[in-house]
Amino acid sequence: MTTGPHHPGDTPQAAAEDLPREGEDLGALLTRELDTVGRTQKDLAAAAGITYSTLNHWIKGTRGTSRVDPEDFRRLAKALRNWGSQIRAGDVFRAAGRQVPGPSSAEREQRLLSIYRALPVGSQRALIQHAELLARSG
Repeated sequence: MTTGPHHPGDTPQAAAEDLPREGEDLGALLTRELDTVGRTQKDLAAAAGITYSTLNHWIKGTRGTSRVDPEDFRRLAKALRNWGSQIRAGDVFRAAGRQVPGPSSAEREQRLLSIYRALPVGSQRALIQHAELLARSG
């Protein structure tokens, strides 16, 4: 949904109700979006390929999201978009207090894998530890 007239070169603006609310946590964001699209937590869990229990814990804030696979957040956003929501994966990451991962490419992934495979075991372990630290610090 957009508001206001559009002129060449203008960036379409989302309606105020479509924008993530400042400081909104993951539970509030997902609850609002589920209400907007008329679906349940069970619907979302099934569509995103996660358990209802896990999703319910995230929404209630009784389980942290610092170690959640980024693909889970992407699947949540995709499921909601499939039902008509305007949510983006970045909105879900921000609401969860996580940095939005950069885009990936098969070429970069293959290059990293080639480098990894060329390293001795000790260096492979060190690379994994370093990558994990980078992922946590964002």
